[in-house]
Amino acid sequence: MENAVVTDAGKTKSARNASLLIFLVCGIGLSSWAPMVPFAKINLGLDDAALGLVLLSLGAGAILTMPFTGFFINKFGSRRVMLISAIVIAIILPLLLLTSSAVELAIALFVFGASIGSIDVAMNSHAVLVQDRYGRHIMSSFHGMFSLGGLAGSIGLGFLIKMGLSPTVAAVSISALLVLIAVSQYQNLFPKAEEKSVDSFSFSLPRGPVLALGLMCFVFFLAEGALLDWSAVFLQFNRNFDPSMAGLGYAVFSVAMAIMRLTGDKIVHKIGSSKVVLIGALVSAAGYMLAVMVPWQGAALIGFALVGLGAANVVPVFFTAAGNIPNIPASVSLPAVTTLGYMGQLAGPAMIGFIAEASSLPIALGFVGVLLLIVAFTYKEGN
Repeated sequence: MENAVVTDAGKTKSARNASLLIFLVCGIGLSSWAPMVPFAKINLGLDDAALGLVLLSLGAGAILTMPFTGFFINKFGSRRVMLISAIVIAIILPLLLLTSSAVELAIALFVFGASIGSIDVAMNSHAVLVQDRYGRHIMSSFHGMFSLGGLAGSIGLGFLIKMGLSPTVAAVSISALLVLIAVSQYQNLFPKAEEKSVDSFSFSLPRGPVLALGLMCFVFFLAEGALLDWSAVFLQFNRNFDPSMAGLGYAVFSVAMAIMRLTGDKIVHKIGSSKVVLIGALVSAAGYMLAVMVPWQGAALIGFALVGLGAANVVPVFFTAAGNIPNIPASVSLPAVTTLGYMGQLAGPAMIGFIAEASSLPIALGFVGVLLLIVAFTYKEGN
């Protein structure tokens, strides 16, 4: 019996390590596209408007695929979904630089986004299972690895190009690394037999606690997407940053989020999920308000760092809650919550643009702070 317990503990630890690396794969794969965008833009001769429309394909692929990923997890198991998705990401990544038209690029980005969406749902579903085996909150560490992958992918591909590799060869190198990690970790992930499943699976619109968690995820993904798409514009045109320094806003946000997520599990364990959401939402809201209400340049950077610190561990808490809703398997609840969250990241920044057009960008970003305040006083553990 003692040997069985030790073996089970070792299997769970291996599954955790494998899951961490899959989150890293997703982060690297997605962020590697960011430094490739200018090359694709130049290669195809796209203006900003055309590029913007093409880029929507990535988010569309993710959002349209996520609701149905639960079916594939239920049928084949999350580890097969993760492996296949990682391989497709690796195949598509260099092809994004080899397309000959905007339509081809849009199609490739749609498939790329669909694979990102599938691996995202599958790895979070598997992470919930691993966390259940551990008996304590470890979800933040998984999302911390995704954030580290985001930094590694964008910096790593740029470094390879700086070393003299062509963008395509650099992308192929990244792809080879992704396949190597995914294939090597496949056997360490839990098989389908150890996952909760349902006798029949059908997609339905989220409601009840699933809808509530999904809408809260929408707000936090919106908060992140708003900084990704609008922080540089805000810093350059509203805080008079030099264009070469306008990217600092998202950089400080990303670093703050990565650091906080890597320490987040201890924080959640110590103060509880409800307080993490309450404090995190309040800190994020304060960050937005500081950035838009204080005209000093440094206040904007401090504010964006606060957004990263506050938001870092809230989404992992939401995903944990979604994976543990009574009488609803994670393969059903997580795709719905994740889809609503990503809708915030995709559609939210466009909403910010409409509000900014009708008023101003500071007011639009301040509106995000108000939404965060609503979440702060709405979430209760188990609701």
